[in-house]
Amino acid sequence: MDAGLIFRIAAIGIIVAVLSQVLIRSGREEQAMLTTLAGLIVVLGMLVQEIASLFSTIQQLFGLY
Repeated sequence: MDAGLIFRIAAIGIIVAVLSQVLIRSGREEQAMLTTLAGLIVVLGMLVQEIASLFSTIQQLFGLY
């Protein structure tokens, strides 16, 4: 895991927060919620890939094929 992943997650969080606030202020609460949910799904997808890589590394380290 590198620092780039942390910055990407932070950037997605900032973009989603700004979009959500803009949509809430314009009276589109449903779209704001969907935007937040989409951002969460994107970040979780990124984390799942990293966790899968971690488990693969642990399997190789201990020889648990």
